[in-house]
Amino acid sequence: RGPWAGPGGAAAVILPRRLARGLAAGSDDSKTLARERRAALCAAIRATCTIGVGEASVAEIDRLNILGAALLAMQRAVAALPRAPDHAIVDGNACPALGCAATPVVAGDARCLAVAAASIVAKVTRDRMMTAFAADFPGYGWERNAGYGTPEHLAALKRLGPTPLHRAHFAPVAQLVFAFAEIA
Repeated sequence: RGPWAGPGGAAAVILPRRLARGLAAGSDDSKTLARERRAALCAAIRATCTIGVGEASVAEIDRLNILGAALLAMQRAVAALPRAPDHAIVDGNACPALGCAATPVVAGDARCLAVAAASIVAKVTRDRMMTAFAADFPGYGWERNAGYGTPEHLAALKRLGPTPLHRAHFAPVAQLVFAFAEIA
């Protein structure tokens, strides 16, 4: 939820009754895994699990706030599943309306394998999107920082200004949007 640029992403994963060897070992909070490990786990999850992916646009994030947009992306991820789940475990302390029973679990990616798998798929999918966007908006380092607030990204924002993919209500993006509006 913390990047300064790009859409918000979510994934829903239905685990198979019999898990692929090695999938459970190493699935954890996607942000703590090395990029290569995340990519390998994502491939294994996609090969063995039922997946749905959803996103919320930058405009939706700015309009709804990041929590509202995250809940919307979760709804879209569950709706993208080829079959509806009987029950959903949602990472966090709130559940969106999903059309099935749902239980929120704080730090769910550390406590539930399906949530950890969904976290991995969502992060890898979004990171790849940001790498593709980097070709259209060079100079921000999105192929390396995925839109997160790194020193490289901050320097580029100051030098190049915000893009349409920047979340206008996120600081320091909001400060720079105001500063560029004053100059114009």
